[in-house]
Amino acid sequence: MTGAEALVSTLADHGVKACFANPGTSEMHLVTALDHEPRIKSVLCLFEGVATGAADGHARVTGDPAMTLLHLGAGYLNGGANIHNARRAWTPMINVIGDHAVPHQRYDAPLTSDITGMAGPNSNWIKSADKVSTAGELAAEAWEASFGPVPGPVSLVLPADTAWLEGGRPGKARTRPSLRKPDDARIDAAAKAVKSASKPVIIINGTALTEAGLAQAARVKAAGVRVLTDTFFPRQARGAGRFIPDRMQYFAEGAMSDLGGADLMLIAGTQVPVAFFAYPGKPSLLLPEGCTPMVLGGPETDSAALLEALADALGVKKEVTDVAPLETPGMPSGDLNAMTVGASISRHMPEGAFVSDDGVSNGLPSFLMTQRARPHDWMMLTGGAIGQGMPLALGASLAAPDRKTLCISGDGAGMYTNQALWSMARESANVVNVIFVNHSYRILNIELARTGAGNPGPVAQDLLGLGHPEIDWVKLSEAQGVPAVNATNAEEFDTALERAFAADGPQLIAAHVPAR
Repeated sequence: MTGAEALVSTLADHGVKACFANPGTSEMHLVTALDHEPRIKSVLCLFEGVATGAADGHARVTGDPAMTLLHLGAGYLNGGANIHNARRAWTPMINVIGDHAVPHQRYDAPLTSDITGMAGPNSNWIKSADKVSTAGELAAEAWEASFGPVPGPVSLVLPADTAWLEGGRPGKARTRPSLRKPDDARIDAAAKAVKSASKPVIIINGTALTEAGLAQAARVKAAGVRVLTDTFFPRQARGAGRFIPDRMQYFAEGAMSDLGGADLMLIAGTQVPVAFFAYPGKPSLLLPEGCTPMVLGGPETDSAALLEALADALGVKKEVTDVAPLETPGMPSGDLNAMTVGASISRHMPEGAFVSDDGVSNGLPSFLMTQRARPHDWMMLTGGAIGQGMPLALGASLAAPDRKTLCISGDGAGMYTNQALWSMARESANVVNVIFVNHSYRILNIELARTGAGNPGPVAQDLLGLGHPEIDWVKLSEAQGVPAVNATNAEEFDTALERAFAADGPQLIAAHVPAR
């Protein structure tokens, strides 16, 4: 058994079912090892940012880590933005990074780099299998480390000689770590604090956003505690029959106004909220004056269990029927904008769909208008690095091929990783891509005004605009094998979306919406 075979078979033994790969010369023995391992589905991605984003989406659906195959330090850096997003989503992910053979590294070949120095800050765990005898055991260790205590990406470096040499052996079986259980003392203290507070709130994430977790959130709300999610979260069960929590606002001043008067902030499955960016004269910590924060448990904790324990401590009955009714809007008409797009999505999105949201400034109306749609799961951009939407949708779709996946993306965000369309076509992934085409980094135009950077001149306008030349999304999509249509009014979009959901395989709709 080679080192590559020991690594791959060990990951398969531990339940890894997918590898999203962009391999190079140093990974050829890993490629052939994957060729001999039928338990792992290997997917070619034309850019490493697609591979890492797809691994994130696959894990958000299955709950288990997927593997990526990256070519040296340069390949890791290409995939780094979506590894960052995955780390912020607490997504388990095993990044296998090929390296030069150990004896070759001292010669400083053109692709030599400090992989550990590059990948270390963004990895929950990182080691290099410099000896063939260690490859299998380190693969098992990497799998275990991806679950925590705080779940997230790990990096296993595999030098080429370790991959090709014989003498490898499978790593011993590891037990999957569990999320931490509630701390009874914290729960009791929180219940007492709630009873003495005049306006308590709780911020939730993690397992609290599953259907079972949201049922417990409804019980906490019944005790007089306002329930909010983080602004961006990895995955939330939504739609008819499920409790609808509020959501933290994105802009700092809006969030502070919305939280005004709160005197107790409980935290379950996340951290005390902070503003995405610093702004002149605006707070960084989103905690109202006079409000006491109390952390019941962070992302290493089973937050659904936290809510259940808190509701029990507050004496709330087991069954609370605060759930959303099904509401289906009528067919929109007239101008195409974020609101009419959201109405059509709410009308046509099938039950059980996954939504990958990289819609940036145009995504919010779709989110709000689908709160009472058919039951579905919504996945968000947690780390702020745009270009996640289509790769995440690819991975989610391959994890659940019998369920439709909807990707909503801005045109600027989509151009970061449009190569995902090629992989969708190659894999016949059931993804409906909706691209908001406004020829602009619209969110940056908003932020330009908010940061007080001054009125934009021609240079600033050019740096924030995508209209010269205009990107033809239909041609771009069709060139990669994905059928596509333009939509310029609400009726065209509604018809196109209905057809796209009814079709097999990937589809794309270029939704031409106003820039402002």
